[in-house]
Order: sequence, then C-alpha cells, then structure tokens
Amino acid sequence: MNKIYASASAALDGLLFDGMVIAAGGFGLCGIPELLIAAICDAGTGNLTVASNNAGIDGFGLGQLLETRQIRKMISSYVGENAEFMRQYLSGELELEFNPQGTLAERMRAGGAGIGGFYTRTGVGTVIATGKDVKVFDGEEYILETGFVADLSIVKAWKADTSGNLIFRKTARNFNPPAATCGKVCVAEVEEIVPLGSLDPDHIHLPGIYVHRIVQGEHEKRIEQRTTRKAA
Repeated sequence: MNKIYASASAALDGLLFDGMVIAAGGFGLCGIPELLIAAICDAGTGNLTVASNNAGIDGFGLGQLLETRQIRKMISSYVGENAEFMRQYLSGELELEFNPQGTLAERMRAGGAGIGGFYTRTGVGTVIATGKDVKVFDGEEYILETGFVADLSIVKAWKADTSGNLIFRKTARNFNPPAATCGKVCVAEVEEIVPLGSLDPDHIHLPGIYVHRIVQGEHEKRIEQRTTRKAA
C-alpha cells in the first residue's frame, strides 16, 4: 500500500468535508502541520472543529483558517498569541472549549487507545469541571474527561519511512503523537522520507499503523517569539 502523496492537497483528497473534526499537532509554531493547514485553507472546507494546543499566530498555522472563518469551534489550551482568535471569541463568532494542556493530550491519547474516558484532578473546582461527573478517590475529587476522536489527524514529523513510521525532532514531539493516534485517518507531513528498514526501531516515536498518508515538503519554521539581546 503506497502511503506517499505528491502534495498536501493530494494527501487530503477525498478526506475533507464541511463540519468535520480535526486534531492538529504542534505546540506554538513548533511541529505544526503547516503544509496541510494551508491545503485545508485552499480547499475552503468550513464549519470546522479543530482540537489543538493553540491556534497558531495571525496569518500563519491555524491562524490562516481563523482569518478565512473556516473554523467554527476550537478545543484548545493556550490562545494568547493570536489577536484574531481573541477578537472572534470575544465577539461570539468563535466557539471555544478550553482544555488544560495535559487533559487535552490525554483526551487525544485515550481516544486513540480506545479509552472512553478517564478521571483527573486537573480542573476540579474551576469552570472546567462544570457539568462533568465527579468521583472521589482516596478522599480527593476527580472529574470525568472523555476520550477524543477526530475525523482527521494532521501532524508534522521529521522523518518517515515508506510505511509511515515517524520520528519527531526534539520539541516537535509534543502534541503530534497523541493527535496522530486519535484520528480516524491520519495524514503526516514530513521533512524527509527514507526507505523501509532505514529507521532504528528503538528510535521510532509513532508506529506506521497509525499513519495513512504521508507528504514530504519544505517548511518555513517561523519563530513565534523572536527574542534577541542588544549588541554590546
């Protein structure tokens, strides 16, 4: 089975539909599937629900889909770097479901592992707990969080072999593995594709069984917050 596609748009062909749920890897601008996001933007697919740690920045990453009003709802942890996100949310144009970072990562992992839900202390006593089942374990309250399953996962990796086994590079190994597992279909964009058998099995971060399509491409790799010191 050939998993390699010539372009991001080709890799998404036949997968996109209005109203779908997407899990997107990345943390800030590190490890985001920028080519696949741009292809979704070009496709014009709308009314999207997107689960991602954050929403990129204005005009880049998921910020592109916000600017074109293709996202209806975000399921996120941190949204502080995107002025358009803030504007749409405060004006009531964008629905937002806040999830603590660890909870969101675990919801994705649970969904990929076939776990319907789990109890956590994170969020107890806050608005996060509103309407959720509460149980007491060892004298402490825990709230029920549900496993998350998406119609489509889009992730970014450093290397892949032709079977879809993935290696992520350093900080880019953040939300990408759990996001990849929770999608009914996973599309991965990578910097390099190597022959099957080239990767040390002990170095593989995500088995190819989770990855359905692969696209290789050049990545811009913007810096989210450029901080420099003054010249001496």
